[in-house]
Amino acid sequence: MGKWLTDPRHLRFAVDAGVARITLDRPERRNALSWPLLQELRAALLEADDLRSVAVIVVEGAGPDFCAGYDMKSAYAQYAAEEGAALDYRSGNASFDDDTWKLERFQELLRTAFVVHKPVIAKVHGHCVAGGTDLALYCDLVIAADDARIGFPATRAMGSPPNHMWIYHVGPQWAKRLLLTGDVVSGADAARIGLAVASAPPERLEDEVMGLARRMATVDAELLAAHKRIVNLALELAGAGTLARLAAETDARAHLSRAKKAFDEDVAAHGFKAAVRRRDEPFGEGVARPSW
Repeated sequence: MGKWLTDPRHLRFAVDAGVARITLDRPERRNALSWPLLQELRAALLEADDLRSVAVIVVEGAGPDFCAGYDMKSAYAQYAAEEGAALDYRSGNASFDDDTWKLERFQELLRTAFVVHKPVIAKVHGHCVAGGTDLALYCDLVIAADDARIGFPATRAMGSPPNHMWIYHVGPQWAKRLLLTGDVVSGADAARIGLAVASAPPERLEDEVMGLARRMATVDAELLAAHKRIVNLALELAGAGTLARLAAETDARAHLSRAKKAFDEDVAAHGFKAAVRRRDEPFGEGVARPSW
């Protein structure tokens, strides 16, 4: 198909009027982030960054959700298959260092949106949770449907965000408010607290995103790159790269908690969906709302 992206199976890629559109295309899994999907996503972002016909990149999801997180169903199945087996390569689940290594490899793929030269807009609808927020917050701008649900419910039992761009978007108090409860915010409230740059009614989300993307695409791509890179360098000077590495290690540490062990036992006994349902039941609706 292209220089970087060949025969994609988990996403769609198209270019029109200076805008590349990358569509996560696993709606049957709510666009959950698997290793093959993330490899294709990195290739698609590099393809768009390399094409002279592209000035701006939009990342979106097919079906009812942007991205419902990491593909934990596949991950737990892989862990079960590997348990007790003699493996030539790391499993990512055998030790603290193996876990950190695995998280860092995923992080390298997700971080591509941050490091490519061209601006990337996350078009968020439906659920954008857990790993979905890792992807969205590595993009340069997030525009959400008013009724989108954005958050990291997995912090209730499964770990800590392994990329941790939260503090750079919403500051320490809102980062703590969301991560200490695992509550989500609506797309409209995400825009109010700085987690998104704008929100729109679901039926107007396409126009809102593409209107901004096309306005940006009228600017020379090299100027866009200069503007993006100086802001991202400021984030690096504020510790974003170092914090991401620490976040991966902290997530691996969190995976050693009693809560994660209990959750894994629940998954083994009753399945992933049932374990998540029990995890979330004490939190009711689980939505955080700004008071203004």
